[in-house]
Amino acid sequence: MEKKVYSLEIGGKTMSAEFNDWADQANGSVLVRYGNSAVLATAVMGRESDKDYFPLSVEYEEKFYAAGAILGSRFMRREGRPSDEAILSGRIVDRTIRPLFPKGMKREVQVIITVLSIEEYDTDILAVNAASLAIATSDIPWNGPVSSLRIGLEEGNEAFIVNPTYKQREEELPPKALMDLTVCGKDNLITMIEVGAREVSESTLERSLALASEEIEKMQAWQKMIIAERGKTKWEFKAPEATPELIATFEELVNPKLKASGGKLPKQELGPMKSEWMKAATEKLPDMPKGQIDSYYEERLDAFVHELAISEGKRVDGRALDEIRPLFAQAGGVSPVIHGTGIFYRGETHVLAALTLGGPGDAQLLDTIENQDTKKSFMLHYNFPPFSVGETGRVGGFNRRMTGHGALAEKALRVMMPSKEAFPYTVRIVSECLASNGSTSMATVCAGSIALMDAGVPITRPVAGIAMGMMSDGKTHKVLTDIQGPEDHHGDMDFKVAGTSEGVTAVQMDVKVEGVPLKVLAEAFAQAKKARLQILDVITKEIAAPRPDISERAPKILTIVVKKDQIGLVIGPGGKMINGIRERTLADDITIEEDGTIFITGKGGAAEAALKEIAELTREYMVGDKLEGPVVRLMDFGAFVKLGPTADGLVHVSEVAPFRIGKISDAVAIGDIVPVVIKEIDEKGRYNLSIKAADPEWAARKGLKPDTSGGEYNGGRNERPRRKF
Repeated sequence: MEKKVYSLEIGGKTMSAEFNDWADQANGSVLVRYGNSAVLATAVMGRESDKDYFPLSVEYEEKFYAAGAILGSRFMRREGRPSDEAILSGRIVDRTIRPLFPKGMKREVQVIITVLSIEEYDTDILAVNAASLAIATSDIPWNGPVSSLRIGLEEGNEAFIVNPTYKQREEELPPKALMDLTVCGKDNLITMIEVGAREVSESTLERSLALASEEIEKMQAWQKMIIAERGKTKWEFKAPEATPELIATFEELVNPKLKASGGKLPKQELGPMKSEWMKAATEKLPDMPKGQIDSYYEERLDAFVHELAISEGKRVDGRALDEIRPLFAQAGGVSPVIHGTGIFYRGETHVLAALTLGGPGDAQLLDTIENQDTKKSFMLHYNFPPFSVGETGRVGGFNRRMTGHGALAEKALRVMMPSKEAFPYTVRIVSECLASNGSTSMATVCAGSIALMDAGVPITRPVAGIAMGMMSDGKTHKVLTDIQGPEDHHGDMDFKVAGTSEGVTAVQMDVKVEGVPLKVLAEAFAQAKKARLQILDVITKEIAAPRPDISERAPKILTIVVKKDQIGLVIGPGGKMINGIRERTLADDITIEEDGTIFITGKGGAAEAALKEIAELTREYMVGDKLEGPVVRLMDFGAFVKLGPTADGLVHVSEVAPFRIGKISDAVAIGDIVPVVIKEIDEKGRYNLSIKAADPEWAARKGLKPDTSGGEYNGGRNERPRRKF
């Protein structure tokens, strides 16, 4: 086997790139390691495609063996559908490398990232760098390299952490992670951003991006050195040039309409205008490929939208560059069955968020190479049906885009959720995109905030999101607030920022150019904050705070904490005890945590009934406790009284009345409910009880009279028999 290894120190650890002959039939391949985490990236260029878009596919393959564990379900131990984490990691790679391929290229390109080992470091960062090296050293045309790293920030720590470990990124364990930033870039430009944060300031994000850019340039120099040494000659791609006939046809059929529009191009008019162009141009130029006709139209429309914004400061819908479209918010009012709802409009983007509350047992159990035996109690699922954009299409299921948008909105809202101790519910939000014209993901954040407060979930503060855009000619740039469909499609940047009145909770950025300068991002952050506060004002006018009570239709959750050594008692042999409690009380669910915390979920009085049984089952009795219980057994020397489900005690005949009685059967019978006080707990843990100490008048009320027959008291049988409890 042939191999050569290149190394770089980054974030206090060694990153290595090993080039070997493992996958020598791919156009390019590399094995990248960091700590004990490793990925193999391969890049292959296929045949020319007849599609009207660049057919790039990025596959991120998680292998169970990478975690050193046999994972999957009991019935399926082979890797199947990718996990959400794998989909999101693949999207990070895709969003980073896609803009750097030549425009107009139609040959199929497939990048496959295989996770070979994962331990303390997330492999998504390795995946970007490995993909970059695999493509850049191959013969596939590409304007790389591009580098990626992660920046972390912990509570109480002013210094940023370059490539933090999984433990340093934990949100629950002290010190808490305040920020988790994934950033990609090249040549002092930022190309991709993912942020999850606990209300950090824009200035903190700007400083972290500046540090990231410095570290990225070190990685860029390293990659360029490797490419110079072993890079293959690139396949020459030349984009087809527009013919004079094509240009003349556009000038005749479309350009007059653009000039007559005065710069206003509503989304509803763009579709019909393109359809007319494709039909007329195809008839006029029958020998020209439809893909070329389509591409030229998009190129000219792109130039028109850019010129409008950069030279004239105008937008296709007539708004100012920093103006938000009309806003609308509604809390509740959709259905009494749903536990919480939120409706949010931003222009022609309309989203309904529906929230359901469940018990801890409804949490999602994750079992992936990154998260094993982990419970997820807050979920947000995003749906984008075809009618939302006025189209027909497949209904049901989900795709990578839906997964990505849902994960972004979930990340934005998750940090505002109350602790499990304060609110032990499982929360699921479903976002239904009813109409779309720009950034349904950020509208989902807004609708989700409203639904949370409508459901009575005690979130810290509401969260709002906004999508920013950019138009640039390479020299001049214009930042746009609240981009709509045409500005997203033809713009150079899609920069989504979500946060509260106190700070940012999530960021996601994609570009269609080679990157964005830091100064432009600072400007976009400032405009996004202004817009976010405007949106929050609309939300809080509709619902200022979480409702004081959850829906009557939502289950009630009660909590009790028992000692760890009592967990087995509550469960019982084979689950007999806990299942019996569920059946008797009709509780929906009883969840027991490892620390002894028990969550009881039920409707009506079911939860209270189950709590009472568990409390009685696990009660630890003390000397002096006063109780009532049934007589369950009679002996010559006294009666046994049931104290709880697994405990009873002896009332000696001398402890029934303040005077002598002859036989215990003269005082009590099996089934009688009697008051008792615990007089003594002996060295074997047995309870000695007293009725007369609990209620001195009890015997008199029962009509008992002193025994005057004389002789040894109760036949002299005063010793308690040996018994197993």
